[in-house]
Amino acid sequence: MSLDATRNYDLIVIGAGPAGMTAAATAAAQGLAVCVIDEQKALGGQIWRGIEGNAGTAIGRALGPDYLKGAATAQALRQSGAELCLGAQVWQIEPGFRVFLSQDGRSRRIDGHAVLLATGAQERPNPFPGWTLPGVMTVGAAQILLKTVQSIPDGPVWVAGTGPLPLLYMAQLLDQGGRIAGFIDTAPAANFRRALPMAPSLLRSPKGLLKGLSWLRKLRRHGVPHYKAAHGLEAIGDGRLQRLRFTTAKGQRIEAEAALLLAHEGVVPSVHMGMALGCAHDWREDQACFVPRLDAWGETSVPGVFVAGDGGGILGADAAVELGRIAGLGIARKLAALDGARANDAAAPARKVLRKLAAMRPFLDALYRPRPEVFLPAPDTVVCRCECQSAGAISAAAARGARDPNQVKIATRAGMGPCQGRQCGYTVAALVAQAHGQPMGSVGYLNIRAPLKPITLGEARALGEA
Repeated sequence: MSLDATRNYDLIVIGAGPAGMTAAATAAAQGLAVCVIDEQKALGGQIWRGIEGNAGTAIGRALGPDYLKGAATAQALRQSGAELCLGAQVWQIEPGFRVFLSQDGRSRRIDGHAVLLATGAQERPNPFPGWTLPGVMTVGAAQILLKTVQSIPDGPVWVAGTGPLPLLYMAQLLDQGGRIAGFIDTAPAANFRRALPMAPSLLRSPKGLLKGLSWLRKLRRHGVPHYKAAHGLEAIGDGRLQRLRFTTAKGQRIEAEAALLLAHEGVVPSVHMGMALGCAHDWREDQACFVPRLDAWGETSVPGVFVAGDGGGILGADAAVELGRIAGLGIARKLAALDGARANDAAAPARKVLRKLAAMRPFLDALYRPRPEVFLPAPDTVVCRCECQSAGAISAAAARGARDPNQVKIATRAGMGPCQGRQCGYTVAALVAQAHGQPMGSVGYLNIRAPLKPITLGEARALGEA
């Protein structure tokens, strides 16, 4: 499709996870013309990845009832009348709104009166010595393989990190006959003391607490070694992972053979598209990340640009559904498809559920806050994988006068690669902040520019073809 032959929608939703699917179906029910774009060729996002194919199968049942809930949401979207554009990659959004995307090797443009960014979260950048070795992956990547191709590692797996996801993945892996060599729990011991005053909030939403306890019980039943408050993680090998080292809370240095190490230090909102559009973002100290500034309907500081789900702050899949419903109603309200009073009435149940779901988040944020070395790795650790820049090189650039991540990027190329800082941006900011004795949130983030994702010259040329 050429630039002159564009398709117009009331709403363009980017992301077909819990928030995006719910928002699209909600907006379509109010009579809006909706298009949903997602990079994957199937609905579900990361949380419900592959849900339509897995529902009703053994793997679907093994992934649990929270995963299977996605089937009803996907079906509702299919029946809503919204147009689906799957297997497509958005690489630019211009005011107005003009959305440029590539699909099947060709780029085209679609236009909309409003845009909803439902791009979810990404795993927090977690550089440590040896993390670039083959055989070292993230827990999220391993879970994708489990959901999409039912991949169960042949040998025992080491899991290192903190947060609910490692516990969930290990429980799912054990249910599928997988083996775990050990769980290197990197949450600092002080985290529990910080979280304890917030524990009464769990009573408002005990389901999440019970799930976490059930995962831990499963690890104990299977005899999985659990090393608490571990630090100093290293992956070692010649050409690929062969061993790992870490230090326990009691100071014992442990070295073990390893063929596969899965690491995870929580998730952060995916903010690149919003930042590229100029949406205001604020630093959240409790979650140690930037989040877009949103109103009660999920609208950003840029009129017509909305955010729903974990892209607006980490709350989880159930909350993302409610946030998607609220955003869908808010967009219908903004585009005059629904009057204010009816929108408020329709959103009230979702807001009530959302308050309950959000009650336990402060406890989780305190309990699973990453250890300091996640933000400030050792000097010889590779931080920017795209440009092979180390923590030491970034700190040296900051010491020479670079006062924000963009000045570091000019000096070292860190953050200039294909991922545009998705895997190094927070670490670069932390190292700059340390060099200048400033809070991490005060030094800002990398400037994000188009193309948001790499495209070929051939894909770009297709824009001018009839």
